[in-house]
Amino acid sequence: MIEALKNQYASISDSHIKKDDIIIKALYQRVKMVNESIPRFLTITPPDEMYLAMHHLLDAGGKRLRPSALLVAAEAVGGEPEDVIPAALAIELIHNVCLIHDDIIDGADMRRGYPTVHKIWGVSGGILAGDALYSKAFEILSYAKSGPSQIVESMQILSKTCIDLCEGQWMDIDFQKRNDVTESEYLQMVEKKTAVLFAAGLKIGAVLSNASREEAQALWDFGCLAGVGFQIYDDVIDLIASEGILGKPEGMDIIEGKRTLIVIHALSKGVTIDAFGKKDLTRKEISGAIKILKETGSIDYALNVASSFIEAGKSALGILPDSEAKKILVGFADYMIERKY
Repeated sequence: MIEALKNQYASISDSHIKKDDIIIKALYQRVKMVNESIPRFLTITPPDEMYLAMHHLLDAGGKRLRPSALLVAAEAVGGEPEDVIPAALAIELIHNVCLIHDDIIDGADMRRGYPTVHKIWGVSGGILAGDALYSKAFEILSYAKSGPSQIVESMQILSKTCIDLCEGQWMDIDFQKRNDVTESEYLQMVEKKTAVLFAAGLKIGAVLSNASREEAQALWDFGCLAGVGFQIYDDVIDLIASEGILGKPEGMDIIEGKRTLIVIHALSKGVTIDAFGKKDLTRKEISGAIKILKETGSIDYALNVASSFIEAGKSALGILPDSEAKKILVGFADYMIERKY
């Protein structure tokens, strides 16, 4: 589906709006709004340790891209960001559920420069913290200042998205057992595992702000396409950014045997990566694998594909009226493939 969606918008010429300090400042303002909402809606009560575990990754920071995009989407269709703050936080909580459970699945020790939730509270504590955040997300979403029908629709969007997230994670795990994963399969997995949460946030922001069906769909399409571009670029960052910037060891995708677009492209060229999927790799072995991926052109290929999805995503916004919020969304898309971590 994501490839067809990309083709739908690929031929549309949309003016490139340069990302500037105003856009960065606007995003930071919305991040601040999300951060300030956390203690309001997620208080620490007995059993304290469970709530501390729920807060752990939230308090560690994060880019807050998904909730910030939801707030801007609401503005882009004439809504008030303050009215949809609960929905923005709900999206961020679901994102953190995914991170907590992913870290358990991957056996990861570090996230955002801190020990992962399960490293501190154990696997059982991590599972419970994730489950509690999942439930809290729907409760908090219900506090959005919108009509009952809009809130129900938003809950339906988010619940379907959570199923997609699980399907995407299942596919990702299954791919690690295979050497014949295709680019099309990878894109479908990324759409479900990553992009749909971006898309859901944008559409929910629109729905709660009484947008037209066409506007809400355009924001969903934008989120899906830009979200795929974001994940492909994220796979690149895993290979080219330092551990100090990442907040976790570099080359984790190689260690875990992830079938990223980069690896799929390299394998299609007949390249053999001896270090792929092996535990206890040395930095030299990881660096050697990354060098091979660079020399085959696989990293550059992934960068080009990521850029094409971002451009298609921006074209999807053509239906929206020109506004400062629309300009921010375009700048936001550019940031997805210009960031350093």
